[in-house]
This record gives sequence, C-alpha cells and structure tokens, in this order.
Amino acid sequence: MTNANPEVGRTVRAGGIETNLHDIGEGKPVVLVHGSGPGVTAWANWRTVMPGLSRRRRVIAPDMVGFGFTQRPQGIRYGIDSWVEHLTGVLDALELDQVDLVGNSFGGALSLAFAIRFPQRVRRLVLMGSVGVKFELTDGLEAVWGYEPSVPNMRKVMDFFAYDRSLVSDELAELRYSASIRPGFQEAFASMFPAPRQRWIDALASPDQDIQAIRHQTLILHGRDDRVIPLETSLRLNQLIESSQLHVFGKCGHWVQIEQNQSFLRLVDGFLTPEDRSQD
Repeated sequence: MTNANPEVGRTVRAGGIETNLHDIGEGKPVVLVHGSGPGVTAWANWRTVMPGLSRRRRVIAPDMVGFGFTQRPQGIRYGIDSWVEHLTGVLDALELDQVDLVGNSFGGALSLAFAIRFPQRVRRLVLMGSVGVKFELTDGLEAVWGYEPSVPNMRKVMDFFAYDRSLVSDELAELRYSASIRPGFQEAFASMFPAPRQRWIDALASPDQDIQAIRHQTLILHGRDDRVIPLETSLRLNQLIESSQLHVFGKCGHWVQIEQNQSFLRLVDGFLTPEDRSQD
C-alpha cells in the first residue's frame, strides 16, 4: 500500500535511530542534507531537485534526527556531534563508503563538519546558503529559529526565505504551518536553538583551520539577497576552501534550489559528473 504522504519515504535504522529517508535513482550516491526551518522535512526541502538529480545518480535525502518523520529519541541532546553521528549512521545503514554531499543552510554546516571528520567518506561537496562559519545573527534567522506556531508567523518566516514574494502564498503558509505542528515537531525544534541564538551559530561553525584543510572539490551556491544566511558566509567559505568555486545568484533569497531551480540543477549535475574524473 502506497503512503499518501509524499514526505514519508522508507525507514532505515541509522545509529539506533529509526530514520525516514528518500532513496531514488541509480549510480554514484549523493546525500542531500536539509536545512533547519520549522516543520522541515527532506522532501519539503528537496522535492524540486530530487527528480532531476536522480536521472544520473542515486539520490538519498534523510530527515535528520529531530526533524521530519525520523524518530526523536528520548533525552537526545541536539547538536553538531549528534547530527554528524546520525549522518554517519545513515551512510553505514545504507553500506555507503563514500558519497557526494549537498548541504543546505544548517545542512551545509553538518556536511562541512562531516567532511572534516570523515574526509575519506566524501567525494565532492556542495554547500548552499551554508552555515558553518561564524556570522552575526540575522533578523531572518532569528525569525526561523524563534518560530512559534501560527499561520502569520509561518508566513513571516517564508517571506524571509524568498526573494520573490509571489512564491509565498497563503495556501503554502497554511500547509507549512500544519506541518510544523505535527506531533513532536515543534517540541523538538524549539529545543534546538533557544535564545540567545547567536551561540548556536557559533556552535555550528567549524574552526577556520579545519575548513582550510578540506581538499575536496567544493561547489558553493548562495542567493545574493539572502536575508537568513548572509552572503558573507559563502564568501568566507570560498576563501578558506582552496578547491572551491562560488556561484552567486542575483534576485534570489535563501531558496536557491527553488528560486533558481534549473540553474541549481545544471550547476550541481555538472559539478557532480565532471568530464575529467582525474580530479576525484
């Protein structure tokens, strides 16, 4: 029987945690790591890119622990260590020795930390609107991490995400609000980044010297008009990572994969399938 909810994929036991993930396509594996918005799931974050990316590769998109339809173990302390441990568990459960990693926002910080700790398990790295270096808390990120469930608050959060406000309809705000109040969702989310929130930006940041030691080919993407994670974070990552390239999109906010969907797919697909494989 097919599950009526497209956000629910299949379940694997990863590091002892019952984990919801999507697993489509065949070929070299790429793992998509979602951001930290209220009510977020891997499907909500990556639904517009999974079909395109899976034409030439195996695409895996997990709900990280604390988010979506993955189990929330009682007493767990959310933080970069527990998220890296969970991501490691996902790869182990799927028997994947090495993957490409694509991280969005919070997921960028997690992908960066994973690549630093387990460099041999990452082939190529893509960071989009990424956290992972220190920056000053923005009004947009304060609204996202400080979200308290209501339709107007969800609308406010989504207005921060999008440059093109026509993408944020009342219907979409209602849909995402409903997602944010599913049992256990808001309770876990509220426990992750309590005020004062600047400390969680700092906690998700990797040391500069560790980022400089990254030798992976890295693609960095950012919306110039991002009001949640400032462009300066990607400029800094581009400076620190020797083998990196940076693409900045004008008239684009935090939703690069949505607002610049075709450009995102073209850049990421080309980066992950280079003609010259001697670079890998």
